[in-house]
Amino acid sequence: MKAFHGDPAVKEKYLARLKAHHAADEIVQGTGFENGHGCAVGCTLNNYDHLAYEHELGLPEWLARLEDRIFEGLPPVDAQRFAVDFLGAVPVGADVDKVRWRLAVQRHTRDRDRLLSNKEPYAGQCVAAIDQVIAYCESEISGAAESAESAESAAWSATWSAESAESAESAAWSAESAAWSAESAESAAWSAESAESAESAAWWGHFKWEAKTLLELLRAAPQVAE
Repeated sequence: MKAFHGDPAVKEKYLARLKAHHAADEIVQGTGFENGHGCAVGCTLNNYDHLAYEHELGLPEWLARLEDRIFEGLPPVDAQRFAVDFLGAVPVGADVDKVRWRLAVQRHTRDRDRLLSNKEPYAGQCVAAIDQVIAYCESEISGAAESAESAESAAWSATWSAESAESAESAAWSAESAAWSAESAESAAWSAESAESAESAAWWGHFKWEAKTLLELLRAAPQVAE
């Protein structure tokens, strides 16, 4: 698939539309597209249809869904800016297919590294399982993809490596919260007053990282080989 079907005019059309929505303060969270207001996907198409990215923009459906998820996870002002930056970051004629795997590698590596200082046995098991998932994602990037059975095995290993689902979720959340707090000292200063605001800061910290990383990967996407 070739981004914007290799036509600069296609990118210009949709980017101009998004900028107009942004200027009119019509890009909003929690709405597909209604009465001229909508989310990132809705305001790109003037319609809420992830699959339409493929024939209108030359971008895969999974990327539209990823954009939507990140958009809804960001603070409102950041979300509005992300909607415009996202489309602007994609080079005309680019092949973005491997961006999903490159982002997955960075996301899983980030999660794994938070567990490295944890000396509990289950943490080591989780690290080993995440390493398998990373290896699978890297095989997709290199073109030497493992079999579906290997992918399923890695997924099951990641699921059962912790002592229980509850303890794994708790450990992951604790590790992420600690990392986000360390990375966001300024946010922590005001969010520490309540557990609810601390949780919001941690949530936003993750999606800010995801948005920044995705934009970087999109800008670096190679051109479709002729």
